[in-house]
Amino acid sequence: MNTQPSAPDTKEPATSAAGDSIPVVPLKHPVRLALAIVLILVALGAAWDVAVNERYRWDVVVSYLFAPQILAGAGLTLLLTVVSMTVGIALGTLLAIMRLSDNPILSTISRGYIWFFRGTPLLVQLIFWYNIAALYPVIAFGLPFGGPSVVLGSANVLISPLGAALLGLSLNEAAYMAEIIRGGIGSVDKGQYDAARALGMSGGKLMGRVILPQAMRVVLPPTGNQVISMLKGTSLVSVLAISDLLYSAQIIYANNYQTIPLLIVASLWYLLMTTVLSFFQNKLERRYGRGFDSAPRRIRKPKTRTA
Repeated sequence: MNTQPSAPDTKEPATSAAGDSIPVVPLKHPVRLALAIVLILVALGAAWDVAVNERYRWDVVVSYLFAPQILAGAGLTLLLTVVSMTVGIALGTLLAIMRLSDNPILSTISRGYIWFFRGTPLLVQLIFWYNIAALYPVIAFGLPFGGPSVVLGSANVLISPLGAALLGLSLNEAAYMAEIIRGGIGSVDKGQYDAARALGMSGGKLMGRVILPQAMRVVLPPTGNQVISMLKGTSLVSVLAISDLLYSAQIIYANNYQTIPLLIVASLWYLLMTTVLSFFQNKLERRYGRGFDSAPRRIRKPKTRTA
């Protein structure tokens, strides 16, 4: 009896792939689920205790939340943050370029600046600038070693408490931003330099159109942290009697002795401002991180209708 081998069925894999796929059952994690339930109960218990504890004086918190003195302090805090970060980023970019320069003098000056301002506490720098008149009663620009100079005026007049605060915050921030921007510039592939030079770009165009835009992806996350840190760090200017958010709250509770409620008011405003800044930070990170997503986005399953 002659038997012929049957031809292989080539349609079977296609049918299995189309409709007979094996359902994936996710693993169950009972310990993880129990831990999450315990944490939720602890969080709800803590929130309930804070809400019903009369010693928090939530009525006082609500009454001072939008007080004119608090709103003015919050506005000054934002102004200090924006101006200090703007100057810090601009000066930090210049210092980073100087640090990466082949010129040893520029590189050494940049290293010395970063070493000094990162090595001394910000509070000490603020107090130093506030008392700069003790060293230089008159501010003047001119040639060194007794050369001609132009007197600008008294240091007490030119450097007010607000000016001292902006000076201290900006110069200190520039040292940190210089290192952040230097790290971002160093992350750009060396081939980009060669390609830009092959196109005949000058040093300024190379840095402004090729290197810095690509370095932004690396620079933005730590810069966002610096902005939020600066927002909270402006509370240090209260030692200079500047009416920022914290100092305004301190003035109020020095009169009515409601210390905790006023500190809660200041904390709520700080939380609101940091939340808004974090929102814009995420937007910028997504914009400059396009094409470099490390994790694939979740693909939604198409909806199927059943008859």
